[in-house]
Amino acid sequence: MTKLRISIVQYLNTAPLVWSFTNGPLRGKYDLSFTVPSQCAEQLRAGNADVAIIPAIEYQRIDDLVILPVMAIASKKQVRSLLIISKKPIEQVKSFALDGSSRSTQALSRILCAERWKVAPQFFEAPPDLSAMLKQADAALLIGDPALRIAVGMERESWPGAEGQTICQAATLGITSSELLYVYDVVGEWRTLTGLPAVLAVWAARRDVASPEVATDFLASRDFGLSRISEICFDAARELELPQPALESYLRHNIDFSLDGENRRGLELYFAHAAKLGLLPQAKPLEWAVAKAEAVKL
Repeated sequence: MTKLRISIVQYLNTAPLVWSFTNGPLRGKYDLSFTVPSQCAEQLRAGNADVAIIPAIEYQRIDDLVILPVMAIASKKQVRSLLIISKKPIEQVKSFALDGSSRSTQALSRILCAERWKVAPQFFEAPPDLSAMLKQADAALLIGDPALRIAVGMERESWPGAEGQTICQAATLGITSSELLYVYDVVGEWRTLTGLPAVLAVWAARRDVASPEVATDFLASRDFGLSRISEICFDAARELELPQPALESYLRHNIDFSLDGENRRGLELYFAHAAKLGLLPQAKPLEWAVAKAEAVKL
């Protein structure tokens, strides 16, 4: 029997969701590939993957998908791995470089500019190289492990500015085109705007493969990974060359792996804002894959 093809985001925040597929009882059951969020969506859209963890907004842009229930990559208040870094206070920016790895956070940044900060900068996509981005633009969006590396690196050499701002010396982040940098946590700003969490990515499957067995396997894998955060972060600390305690704090306190009621409300409001700005057509309702009544514990 042909294995289902699973496309996975290659960032630390997805590791707990797939730990059983890579290091546990479900290893070998699925055909896994790893890439950046935007490419996970493209693989699902092109039919080169059967299930993928996709930027939340891409659920609205790809036909005939269902969401695997209960699970997500979300954040309640502060995420630390989705950062807007600006050479001036965000209300003054005229140009904005968007990490090309992103889809959901690109849309979130556009929503925040329009609804929270009341600015309309010129947006363009760029590779996730902060120094190069800030040579071309007033502000830059970075996501994933590159952003987390910046958040960890500036913790001891930064100070709070106006609401939502963290300020640091540009030299702290190796930037020579500015004296100071103004850093904004995208989820923190969304929470200030809406009072709700942000859902950043979901497991989505082609409708014809979304069996109860598949949904149950993925839920079991998440629970397996959440019970092994320390092990995951031990490995990641060596790979990313970042302190294990900082990575554990990130996965335990900044990322939420559920799709609870509050997260679903945040997701639906996000879709409504994106549709209002013309970033997607009228939002379609969420459709769920069916899991078995009792998920298997691994």
